[in-house]
Amino acid sequence: MTDSAQKLTVKEKLGYSLGDAAANLVFQMMLMFQLMFYTDVFGLEGLVAGTVLLIARATDAFVDPAVGILSDRTNSRWGKYRPWILWNALPFCVFYVLAFWNPGIENKALVAIYATLSYVLLMWSYSMINTPYCSLGGVMTSDIEERTSLNTYRFVAVTIGQIIVQGATLPLVDTLGGSNRQVGWLWTVGIFAVISFLSLITTFRSTRERVKPSPAQRSDTKQDLHNTMLNKSWRAIIVLIFFLFVTLSMWNSAMNFYFRYDVDQKALVDFLSIFGLSVELDHAYSVGFSVFNISAALVQFLAIIGFSHRLASRYGKKEVISTCLVVTAVLTALFWIPTKTDVAFMFILNLLRSFAYAITIPLVWAMMGDVADNVEYLSQRRATGLCFSTMTFSLKVGLGIGGVLTGFFLSVFGYVSGDVLVQSETAETGIRLTASLIPALTLIIGVFALRKSPITKNYNEQMQSELSGRRWIQTFKTRKTE
Repeated sequence: MTDSAQKLTVKEKLGYSLGDAAANLVFQMMLMFQLMFYTDVFGLEGLVAGTVLLIARATDAFVDPAVGILSDRTNSRWGKYRPWILWNALPFCVFYVLAFWNPGIENKALVAIYATLSYVLLMWSYSMINTPYCSLGGVMTSDIEERTSLNTYRFVAVTIGQIIVQGATLPLVDTLGGSNRQVGWLWTVGIFAVISFLSLITTFRSTRERVKPSPAQRSDTKQDLHNTMLNKSWRAIIVLIFFLFVTLSMWNSAMNFYFRYDVDQKALVDFLSIFGLSVELDHAYSVGFSVFNISAALVQFLAIIGFSHRLASRYGKKEVISTCLVVTAVLTALFWIPTKTDVAFMFILNLLRSFAYAITIPLVWAMMGDVADNVEYLSQRRATGLCFSTMTFSLKVGLGIGGVLTGFFLSVFGYVSGDVLVQSETAETGIRLTASLIPALTLIIGVFALRKSPITKNYNEQMQSELSGRRWIQTFKTRKTE
């Protein structure tokens, strides 16, 4: 297939991007609010809540490779990966609602069991959507610039989903639930679930698969696993992803607690008033944290559309990701410094951190496609689904470890579960530590791993040129024998 045939229309890029916007209406909720929902709404102790997250995410992590292998071997009139999105859109959204609904259970042991089972089902269905979705992005085009452009569109949509979840969740819970927070959560999640379902169906209908394995390639899971796991670029990226999502899990979960207990609510009200926002003290946390997240998401939006593609085209994805993640780690560590009344300092740090991190978001996922190409380049075999699924395996384990570490530190430092207004000074210190120095360290470890990847800008251009030639020859031979 010629390069021109792999150019994507704006309509197809937008349609594809809606799939990750849908996934992020769920993912951002899990990342930012799930742990606090379990501790403050379900009333689970911090370590128990973290363990629920770890069990569900670790169990689900083993589903990803299975889905990757099966999707690689799926053959339908819709392709290999698109039908998985169609088949799993409805179960995914139903399990999303169930994970944030307590059917009247009061016994804490039973609540923990229900939370684990419902979350496991949600995570499994998430895998059956997200693994094929990520793989789809790797086979819509092999053009380097188009792939980066596609992921830029994708993560603009992700940012919009992030703004909706991080900015609207707490106000919606307050508005729709009133004094009954459980009802507020149920209605809020229900609205997000409907939007997710419609977006996923749009993704299925508007995309096409173009990059296909060689017609001569025969199914060989053992060989594909061998080729993938021996690949140096795959090993570098999978370690990066693990530590990146340990960091994101800790940061997002801890910042929710940080904003509620390590920020002086009166100082927050005074800060918001500078921008014309008149907020009652009782609502300072929900409104202030929403503004905190929305402002950061808007900065992310600008960074993604204005800098990611341009910087990657000039310097290469590996160099840009490494540099920006080091800056992100430094800014994360600086959250140890502000006192409870330094609200403006917190917002400034968050905006700078969000800008640095946002540049890397589409590039990390585009680089996953490059890794799948590198496996094909070196082994003569393509296994896109397996490659992406092992990366999402690492992502899920990282999220689980990050969640349990956050719950562990909360428990060790004496965090009190339930809807309490004040925590001890020791608990506040633990929250601040988990939101700053520890995730900064895990992020730096991920950067060291990325530096081992051989896929530089020049290497990638040479690899794509040779792969295009190979595919053209294979297509010519196939047509000649027909």
